[in-house]
This record gives sequence, C-alpha cells and structure tokens, in this order.
Amino acid sequence: MHHKTVLDNGVRIVTEQVAHCRTAAVGIWVDVGSRDEHNLNNGCAHFVEHMFFKGTGKRTAQQIARELDILGGTANAYTTRENTCFYATVLDSHLPQLVELFGDLFLHSLFSAEEVERERQVILQEFSMVEDTPDEQLHDLFVADLWGDHSLGYPVLGAREVVAAMDSAKLRHYVEQAYSPGRIVVAAAGNIDHDRFVELWRRVFDGMAGSAGSMPARQAPAVQAVRRTVYAKPLEQLHLALGTYGLSLTSPDRYTLYLLNVLLGGNMSSRLFQEIREKRGLAYSIASDVSGYSDAGYLSISLGVEPGSANQVLELIGREVRRFVTEPVSAEELANGLEYVRAGLYLSDDNMDARMTRLARNEFCFQRFVPLDEVAAGFARVSAADLRDLGQRIFSRPLTCAVLGPVEDHHLNWQLLDQ
Repeated sequence: MHHKTVLDNGVRIVTEQVAHCRTAAVGIWVDVGSRDEHNLNNGCAHFVEHMFFKGTGKRTAQQIARELDILGGTANAYTTRENTCFYATVLDSHLPQLVELFGDLFLHSLFSAEEVERERQVILQEFSMVEDTPDEQLHDLFVADLWGDHSLGYPVLGAREVVAAMDSAKLRHYVEQAYSPGRIVVAAAGNIDHDRFVELWRRVFDGMAGSAGSMPARQAPAVQAVRRTVYAKPLEQLHLALGTYGLSLTSPDRYTLYLLNVLLGGNMSSRLFQEIREKRGLAYSIASDVSGYSDAGYLSISLGVEPGSANQVLELIGREVRRFVTEPVSAEELANGLEYVRAGLYLSDDNMDARMTRLARNEFCFQRFVPLDEVAAGFARVSAADLRDLGQRIFSRPLTCAVLGPVEDHHLNWQLLDQ
C-alpha cells in the first residue's frame, strides 16, 4: 500500500507499506546535483552531502557515527548529477530515532571551518581514488566530451581547484539556495504506518520555510559535435568508453531504450558480451548502460582491452551497433530480453532500499506512484519494430569515444567503428 502527503511548506512524503517486513528503508532526497552548479562552485552538492554527517549543535561527528552504528542496518549518502540522497535501513522499531537523527543532520549541521577543512582532505583523497581507477576516471572524461560545456558534463566530485578553495560560507550559501522544501522528497518502504511516519517528519520540518529557493532553472543540453579523444596514461590496459545521446527519464520510448541496452550489452547473453568476451576473449568485462535525466540521457559502452586489440574491438562494436539499425531483433532474442527485464523488476521488489529509491524517483519524474505491473506492461509492449526504429534514431550519428591508456590517436582506426 502506498501513500503520499505534502506538508504545508511543500516537502513531499511518500511511503510504501510492506506489512510482513521488519525493516524500513528511509531516504531524504533533494532534487539537486552537479548539473545545478556552475564552473565556480562545481563540487558544492557533493561537499554538502559529506558535511551533513560532520556535526550539529547537538551531536559531534563521532556521536553521529556512533548513533548510526547503534541503530544497525545501513546508512550513507550519495550525490548524482540531478539528486542528493541521505538514506538508511533500520529495524521498524528504530524509525523514531532515525527520523530525529536525520532531521538534526539535515536541518542543523554546523559546517564548522575545522570540519570543512578536515572533510576537504577526504574529498581530495576521493579525487585521487578516482584517478587511480581508470574506468571511473574515463567515465568522467567521456561525459565531458559528450555534453561539452553543459553542466551535465561536470564531474559529481567537482573540480579539484574549486573544492580546494571551498569554505563554510560558500557551502551554507549553496544549501540556502538549493535545499528548499519544494525540492525535498522523503521516501520510505517497509513496515511503516504512513500517518505516524508523516507526524514524525512534520515535527522535523515544521520550522522550515516554504520558499522556492533561488536555484536557476535547468537548461536542456545541446547536441555537441562528435568527439573522439585519446587521453594518454601509462596503464596496462586500454580503457574505452563509447556512446551517444539517449532519452530522458520520462520519454515514452524509455522502455524500448532499456530493452535495447539489455540486448546490446546489458547482460552475459548480450551481443557485445558474447562477441567480444565469450567468442574472442578480448576483454574481461564489457557492458553497455543507459543513463537518464529529467530532460536528456545517453547510452554508453565501456570495456578494457589489451592495446593491440583496440582496432578489432572498435570494428566489432561498430558492427553490433549497426545491426540494430539494419536488422530486426529475432522473436527469440526479444522474448529472452523481456524475461530478463521482468525477472529483474520483480526480484528488486524484495529489497526495501530498491523500493524506497523507486518511490522517490517516480515522485520526481511522474509525481505519482508507478506500480511494477505498469512498468512490466510497458516493457511487454515493446516490439522488434520499436527496437529497430529507436536504433535508427539514436545510432544515426557516429559514437562519441573517449580512450584512456597507453596509446596515441594515430594508432586507432576510427573508420573501423563507422564502416
């Protein structure tokens, strides 16, 4: 059973009751992320997320960590290009304590200069960790090539020089601008009594003004010229990220795109996995993925290979992409893909974190609860003709490519990708 309540100041509370469960997954979601930044404050959203665990007027950072551990379960936070989420999964009997603690962190964090400086060092280490993880570093390079100067191309961690200059006043100003009630959704799934849950949060948000905030409206990105960029780095493998523009989260064709992705490189029986790993042993891992936003999206392919295999891999990827343009998907492949998607949907329903996340994202995207059966029906309507039509649309332009590793541009035969 699902419910929704909008508080007087505009904060939305959405819940899904699962009576047989003894746990509850709770998330405070804010409709703000790195795309809502500019080049002088890129990294604010992520830095703020860290600072909410670093002390309030009632609790030190150590006390916060200890209370979260005592509650058991899991607790964490993350920032994406469009959202920031603070979440925890606890026993249902611990909900009042969790709400009080999260409310304190969310509304009364101090952002003290000492803690800002300490956490800055942690985030700078996070930069180094990404730079030591080639596939993560390459993804940031790829999206920057894909979106150009648009803020969707900014890294979520931010720019190192901006983070190095961040201070308490700038972070507070960002919160005042971005964390307005109308951007906040509290989502919960598990053994939850909605009315009691709402009253707990009503006491938390009672004093929060219902202003609209002053964040500028999001601007849709423009299509960029195709870029194919080599970033030389002394690595053992050559890492490649390739892709093109996809669809927004609310596109009527989102089910078709997701299914196309599954068939292209979304599982072990997908075309790319079978051709590149299983048949030829050219890569340990190869996968495709779709990322969607409120007004845009992209499809990407990522893999790591021995440098001498790069051109063979480019040729194989180009061939498999073109097949979606020139050949209809067989009835058997379509049926197998649909069954894979259907199983994943219903298996995720056993996970309270997944349910909570789905509640929040559907509220942001559609302003309503979307039943799994409705989603399954959307996938079931996808036909081979739909897949071919969409393939022709999104693969009508050459793929953007970013390559990281021990290679120079003249060693790569890009024409093999386009033949």
